[in-house]
Amino acid sequence: MARKYFGTDGIRGLTNAGAMTAAMAMKVGMAAGCHFLRGDHRHRVVIGKDTRLSGYMLESALVAGFTSVGMDVVLLGPMPTPAVAMLTQSMRADLGVMISASHNPFFDNGLKLFGPDGFKLSDADEEAIEALLERDMPLADASHIGRARRIDDAQGRYIHFAKATFPENLRLDGLKVVVDCANGAAYRTAPTALWELGAEVVAIGVTPNGTNINDRVGSTYPQTLAETVAASGADIGIALDGDADRLIVVDERGRVIDGDQLMATIATGYAQAGKLRGGGLVATVMSNLGLERHLKAQGLGLVRTKVGDRHVLEAMRSRGYNVGGEQSGHIILSDYATTGDGLVAALQVLAAVKRAGAPASEVLHRFDPLPQLLKNVRFSGGKPLEDDAVKAVVAEVEAGLAGRGRLVLRPSGTEPVIRVMAEGEDEAEVTAAVDRICDAVRAAAA
Repeated sequence: MARKYFGTDGIRGLTNAGAMTAAMAMKVGMAAGCHFLRGDHRHRVVIGKDTRLSGYMLESALVAGFTSVGMDVVLLGPMPTPAVAMLTQSMRADLGVMISASHNPFFDNGLKLFGPDGFKLSDADEEAIEALLERDMPLADASHIGRARRIDDAQGRYIHFAKATFPENLRLDGLKVVVDCANGAAYRTAPTALWELGAEVVAIGVTPNGTNINDRVGSTYPQTLAETVAASGADIGIALDGDADRLIVVDERGRVIDGDQLMATIATGYAQAGKLRGGGLVATVMSNLGLERHLKAQGLGLVRTKVGDRHVLEAMRSRGYNVGGEQSGHIILSDYATTGDGLVAALQVLAAVKRAGAPASEVLHRFDPLPQLLKNVRFSGGKPLEDDAVKAVVAEVEAGLAGRGRLVLRPSGTEPVIRVMAEGEDEAEVTAAVDRICDAVRAAAA
């Protein structure tokens, strides 16, 4: 079934346009509420948000929608996406909603929905909610309208949860850590958790004003973190994105460590401790070939999926893996969480550095990545990848890279963009391959 509203990670778009209006948010609340009104218990939904200005508007609209169909609402305020997933499950809620557009600029927003088990909704649930959006939905009678309340200790509950994933016999004393919270959802929780574990914390990206989320800070802009690590003489820097489900690290030399290196570090440590399940890890087609070769040398495997943390999680659950993620920094550790959690992943990385007693640059550099280049081509409509001329160019490029590299083409699930990625042993050849395909896609989309 074709999706009209749900994309690869919930519903997302430009605020006050399309699916991201207050009216549509209220309808989503009504539809999701109706879909999850199952059984005769008092139904409950947990709602969190990041720090975008539009979060207030969408939060109020969701409350109106959920309560109008008879569902009680628990409001968390600004909280990381993984905290919403965790609290949905721990509070025995029927549904959880995170209001966030993740790493996007402030003028975008989105809705991520979680089921009562804390996992993102299945395709069937999303399709059922979409179907309800096209119909009139029954309202609760006056005596059964839902109630809404805010809870004051949500941040403390999440901090306690995150700290519990850190090894009991370790502390972060003696480690100077810069944490960049992207002016987003973790601006209070992440620095507090690190400080309580003993780290000397330098916090940046912790002054949200509604419009500065992900603005020259956070995991998608690690330059600010690298500069701060160098200026403060820190041992390591960690950067989260706007909703704190993504992690990028900077070592003491200011070098950016991506999700591939972090997953390799965590998986290797788990394997040595006898904790790794599945015999390897799950990553997407975007992960570097160097990661695959590194794992193979240790007798570990790599399962690749389509891009998107939901595809990674599906493979982890079906195959019994407990480590997976994306090069971009979405890291899922299913022993602890039902979705990507930047802070929990950071704590596993910090534990590895602390145990090794060596600089982060040595501990976290697990392999030399092959040259890899990713470029985005924006288009206004149509399906450029189905154009015959584009297909011909792609076939020629793939033949040229055969045995020495690989090519990945995919349309973005959240914006009108074709992502073109190539990697191989020869950087010039990789660059030429990407540029040639990008030119063909532009010509087809013109």
